[in-house]
Amino acid sequence: MSEATEGSGAADARGADTLYVRFLLPPMYEALLPRLIGLLQEFSPTVEALPPDAALVDVRGARRYFGRGAVELAALIRVRALARYGVDCAIGAGPGPMLARMAARGAAPGVTRAVPEGPDGAREFLAGRPVGELPGIGRATARTLCAYGLDSLDKVAAAPLSTLQRLVGARAGRELSEKARGVDRARVAPNAAARSLSAEQSFPRDELDPFRHRRALLSCAEELGAGMRGQGQVCRSLTLTVRYADRSTTTRTRALPEPTAHSTALTAAAYRMYEALGLQRARVRALALRAEGLGPAERAAHQLTFDPADDKARRIEEVADRARAKFGPGAIVPGTLAA
Repeated sequence: MSEATEGSGAADARGADTLYVRFLLPPMYEALLPRLIGLLQEFSPTVEALPPDAALVDVRGARRYFGRGAVELAALIRVRALARYGVDCAIGAGPGPMLARMAARGAAPGVTRAVPEGPDGAREFLAGRPVGELPGIGRATARTLCAYGLDSLDKVAAAPLSTLQRLVGARAGRELSEKARGVDRARVAPNAAARSLSAEQSFPRDELDPFRHRRALLSCAEELGAGMRGQGQVCRSLTLTVRYADRSTTTRTRALPEPTAHSTALTAAAYRMYEALGLQRARVRALALRAEGLGPAERAAHQLTFDPADDKARRIEEVADRARAKFGPGAIVPGTLAA
């Protein structure tokens, strides 16, 4: 199998130290990711999983050990993923995680895109790209920069640091200036904490009953909440995926009012996303929830509501968690799920 490449430096790209591998997993088959991560670890011990379907790989040692360039290693990874799991992937290669991620963004299945080699390779790769393509640049920041004529990364790179700092702040301006010039201080962090957590409920046959849909969402939200609380984490957003009888899917993501692992809040958000879809008589095969933007619970702020019902629910949740830790995950479940 030949490896298709793009970019002026993709012919060899021996200067690339990092691969961003995006596995083209079928919807709701995220459970396969750990095995795919194990495949990547056959090439390098420095692998950072990026659920639900991607990973970063530091290939500096692998290039020396295998005597191959980054693009050649990407070809081996693709062949093994296809042979073992039937999963193709799109791969970006670059001197660091940021540029590798950006390269992968435009890579089609079967394609490895690499940042050009040489001292000017990163500058050539970034020149002319919209400022919104830079990782970490939100829509508001992009609008601000575009309003001042800084709509491409080469323009941002040429702008005085003081100008950028006035527009977006001192620290953010300095980081923006460096990134626009291709300076990437990030490193692949092996065994980093997962940034997302997923739960799925499949139906034995195509399900039309909205009550059973909501029951499945409740089960997923309870599983996510208990899992995050057990790990001392909270999430910032929730993603709902609905798979239908014809194997098509619908995905919706909603930012939460505050970072939380509270099952009641997760369930309410899931119900709102589900109701907004207006499925009515849709034949649903499976439902999945993914908690994203995970972070330490001790760093998360909770807005006090002075609502006795909310306080009571959280106390009950704490007691239920202790019971599950002692007697197993099925020791206490919501009454709807016990029916």
